[in-house]
Amino acid sequence: MSAVFLAEADRFIYFILFPPLLFRALARAELDFAASVPMLAAGLLFTVAAFMLGNVAKPLFKLPQASFAAGNQGAYRFNSYVAFAVMGALAGEPGIATIALLCGAMVPVVNLFAVWQLAHGSERGMLYELSRNPIIWGICSGLAANVSGLQVPVPLFAAISHLADAALPLGLIPVGAGLRFESLRRFAGPLLYWNGIKLLAAPLVALTAANLLGISGLYRHTLLVMSMLPTATSAYILAVRMQGDGKLAAAVVTTSTLAAMLTMPLLLSWLH
Repeated sequence: MSAVFLAEADRFIYFILFPPLLFRALARAELDFAASVPMLAAGLLFTVAAFMLGNVAKPLFKLPQASFAAGNQGAYRFNSYVAFAVMGALAGEPGIATIALLCGAMVPVVNLFAVWQLAHGSERGMLYELSRNPIIWGICSGLAANVSGLQVPVPLFAAISHLADAALPLGLIPVGAGLRFESLRRFAGPLLYWNGIKLLAAPLVALTAANLLGISGLYRHTLLVMSMLPTATSAYILAVRMQGDGKLAAAVVTTSTLAAMLTMPLLLSWLH
């Protein structure tokens, strides 16, 4: 597959297919917002903890700002494609709806962290990235339809469902196609550090928070899956767009994705 095709396919999946998937999952879901608050709090807790731990990499490995900001995304950003695929397989539509709620709380936070560090505090850049994020569009529209009791016409909902059905299988294509192996040796130390935070420390914080807050059932499974996810492939795109170190961001995404193929099944089986 050519790089141009993969880039356009990723845009199509991200902007056209994913919003319908989230809208369908949330628009008709039986949501208990009060019961989800502990899960949301725990999700924000492990994300902030991972971000703070990741910041240590800059003085520890003496990284320039462009490299640090691009690579530090590997400590706290998550791959939404994998999130919805895993929860869809584990719990069906309720699982997708629940992790969509958690994504809705965490996507603005991780984008704020990433854009702030890449843009050295540029508020305009942060707001721009958030306003054009299709995951935010899908979550907000689905929640609005759910809360308002909007009855979507059957033909329209059927069309939305056809797009949603294609999102998960096609969404996994960019996960594999986005793997890049440049800069692995050059940044071996920071890569091991950030991946250790993302794939081991974050799940440990999430598990501790779940036990302390008494989170159980689907909310617990959703929280733990979210904490184990590899880094978002969009970390590379954002780093390049904002003049960060694209090669290091690509290396973080690649190593995180490959390592998560081992850590996620092991941690899920252990925790269950």
